[in-house]
Amino acid sequence: MSDLEAKFLGSMVGSALGDAIGEIAFRYPNKNALCRQLDSLKELCYTDDTAMSIGLAESLVEKADVDQQALGERFRENFNREPWRGYGPGPPRIFLMVERSHLSYLEAAKALFRGEGSFGNGAAMRAAPVGLFFRNSPHLYEKASLSASVTHAHPLGVDGAAVQAMAVSLAVMLNPEQKFSPEEFIKKLAGFARTLEMKEKLFAVQQALDADLAPSLASERLGRSVEVHESLPFALYSFLRHPNSFEDCLFCAVLNRGDRDTLGAMACAVSGAYLGVEAIPQEWRQKLENGSYIEAIARKLLGLCGDDM
Repeated sequence: MSDLEAKFLGSMVGSALGDAIGEIAFRYPNKNALCRQLDSLKELCYTDDTAMSIGLAESLVEKADVDQQALGERFRENFNREPWRGYGPGPPRIFLMVERSHLSYLEAAKALFRGEGSFGNGAAMRAAPVGLFFRNSPHLYEKASLSASVTHAHPLGVDGAAVQAMAVSLAVMLNPEQKFSPEEFIKKLAGFARTLEMKEKLFAVQQALDADLAPSLASERLGRSVEVHESLPFALYSFLRHPNSFEDCLFCAVLNRGDRDTLGAMACAVSGAYLGVEAIPQEWRQKLENGSYIEAIARKLLGLCGDDM
């Protein structure tokens, strides 16, 4: 397995495991209890976070680009097949509007929240395939924006997805055998972000790292809700606090209250992209629901966009 293949698999599988284990952490918020539960379970089942990430990857493989209408259709088909995945209220409303009013997905997404669109973390949680596929593209922001605004049309919702995609892209390019500067990582993300709210929160991540804030305090300061600027920063903090351990990153993300599954999905997409799939515990990989398919779709993404670092 090439290093780049390991990173593609690491990001997709890592995100799915962060999601699945984060969902379990709602019921087992203590690390020891969570680990006992993970040992006892035969399968680690994911939520809508991973279902939508898979849908995005499938659409990218089908179209070799972000085609908004095709992406929306893929999301809707996957939702109709598995509506029990734990979707928030936004996507089902959009799907219903498209079906009944024949709006485009973008038009329907823009109609939410009194015409402002959603700035939840639902576009960021699924953004890893965009960061992988367009990692060398100068149009990464625009591609992430297209993928996000199918369901999350607010500028913050778009910005969060773009920053998450960029974090995955940066992590893919880094060599885990060499030290990297968290400060430079944050600076690149802050320079990439386009909303003041996201830029300010990214600098707050650096401040939390500089002050060596404990995760419990950092999660309070950075946020852990379903709003993207109140959750993505703590997910990035979890990765940057524990860059060399997938497990420590995951536990940091999911054991400090808040939107645990999505925090896990976002943090572990970046961690897996940095460390590669072999850094993920084998017993977790073996238990991941549809793990073989997730690995296969990651390989297809890599095959389409090339293996140059």
